[in-house]
Amino acid sequence: MPSPSHSEADLTGALPLSCRLPATAGVGLKPEHYTAVLSTYPKLGFFEIHAENYMGAGGLPHRYLSRIREDYPLSVHGVGLSIGSAKAIDEGHLDRLATLLNRYQPEVFSEHLAWSSHGGTYLNDLLPLPYTQETLTRVCSHIDRVQERLQRRMLLENPSTYVEFTQSTLSEPEFITDVLQRTGCGLLLDVNNVFVSCTNHHRDPLAYFDALPLSRVEEIHLAGFAEDRDDVGASLLIDAHGCAVASAVWNLYCQVLERTGPVATLIEWDNDIPTFERLVEEAEFADRCLATAWRTHKSSSRYE
Repeated sequence: MPSPSHSEADLTGALPLSCRLPATAGVGLKPEHYTAVLSTYPKLGFFEIHAENYMGAGGLPHRYLSRIREDYPLSVHGVGLSIGSAKAIDEGHLDRLATLLNRYQPEVFSEHLAWSSHGGTYLNDLLPLPYTQETLTRVCSHIDRVQERLQRRMLLENPSTYVEFTQSTLSEPEFITDVLQRTGCGLLLDVNNVFVSCTNHHRDPLAYFDALPLSRVEEIHLAGFAEDRDDVGASLLIDAHGCAVASAVWNLYCQVLERTGPVATLIEWDNDIPTFERLVEEAEFADRCLATAWRTHKSSSRYE
């Protein structure tokens, strides 16, 4: 196995750790909700933005985000770095990202374990990787470069997948664990992605969780999925982010919290965007799950 370019101890000693988000529920900040946020100042733990929506120098989005940032913790979530690409990281994109992070100083920055560009073309999708030693070395090299340029530790999000590669020699949890160990990055655990992928590939999501170093989870994502059929008529779940979180995902989330203790949790709802009040209701439900986890945490030495 190739040696990592940085040991975890060296990396975390050289780069600042994430300023942790509060272990409460937050929501994605949408332009449709700017005025609602500023007129109601809801009791939310944090807001999350997609980095690529704020890479311009000015305009209305920055005006609203600057005002909201004064009162709320912020998570910045990237969708365009193409961490898994066969090509080197786009340095221009990385520079724009660094400018954004320096401007708003978010508590957390995260990206996906996926690739989304090829030959200079951005594909507007998060595509899967073969889990091999070659891919592992490349992903770790890309994360090292991102963390070096940003001078901060990033979180890596587990993907939702619909196909798997026959050449994979590692399971997804094994691959992610190796990435975390080699690069020192943290883990953004998307519970909906785990449910979608494990359902599609006929695997046990609890076994998936138990194979991960859950102590490295710094943020959790929850979202809704859509149901479809594949070419042979079998059920296929799609990570669509266009509806409420499903009861099965809520149940799985509560089981994750039993393992991790309370963790900052984001409600993702990026398509067919609901009213702000409806989005806050989802966050309030997550907060009730977190309150139960807090009580368990306080009454047990399991997480101490």
